Amino acid sequence: MSTTRTGADRPAAASAVFPLGGDLPVHQLGFGAMRVVGPGVWGPPADRDNSIRVLRRAVELGVDLIDTAEVYGPHVSEELIREALHPYPDELVLATKGGIHRPSSQQLTPNGTPEFLRSGVEGSLSRLGTDVIDLYQLHRIDPRVPVEESVGALAELRDEGKIRHLGLSEVSVAELERARAVTPIASVQNRYNVADREHEDVLEHCEREGIAFLPWFPLDTGKLAAADGVLRRLAAETAATPAQLALAWLLHRSPVVLAIPGTGSLAHLEENCAAATVELGDDVFAELSALTPARA
Repeated sequence: MSTTRTGADRPAAASAVFPLGGDLPVHQLGFGAMRVVGPGVWGPPADRDNSIRVLRRAVELGVDLIDTAEVYGPHVSEELIREALHPYPDELVLATKGGIHRPSSQQLTPNGTPEFLRSGVEGSLSRLGTDVIDLYQLHRIDPRVPVEESVGALAELRDEGKIRHLGLSEVSVAELERARAVTPIASVQNRYNVADREHEDVLEHCEREGIAFLPWFPLDTGKLAAADGVLRRLAAETAATPAQLALAWLLHRSPVVLAIPGTGSLAHLEENCAAATVELGDDVFAELSALTPARA
């Protein structure tokens, strides 16, 4: 059975600590800053002040890893992070992503050329108001550009002191290893949640190699949270919500998992961060782990 620890002023800090890149200790429960921008992840938010409050509250709740991307807005998320949190607390780790050209809300095209990536890094540095980006992730591999060339360009920027660690997003084990043959990779960000485990092999590989795994879309629970779903049933038997159980399962799944649920709602933020205080019983973890995820 699951229980919930209460009384924590900084619930996200109840999650375990992982050394991102070997030298940046972060708690397993972070925050994804995609939802603080406008509808469709395009343009400014309808309520800018609310987005600022959400970002500040995340840090108050113990979040020390915030993940964003150049294309969120575009640029809007990074600008809001700076407005809300700069000068940044010493313990706060900022991660952003680049390598996608987004000229309109419906157009996203990978661009992994060294020139585009360098421009993206320089832009993110300026918008975030920092001299070095803690974690810069290649948002997508460009099929027109060998991954070795793209990560090689980012490694040069790391050597120049503009990036601390490099990461990848939406990659296979083979693609990850091709990149690692060029330069150390600190993280992988692939879609993964209790209802979608297509990248189980990538997570297992990251665990063996000590690489952080950031599951995006961590709260896509599908039918599991339906009225007759297993998450709904288990939540009724505990003090947790279905979303909190889904996040707690991720946090227990592997010590390399860094969950980054995103929201533009203060209430949802509070709920998500409280997931770090859920003590997931062995029976509940085993039941959720034994599910055969389906996206139908």
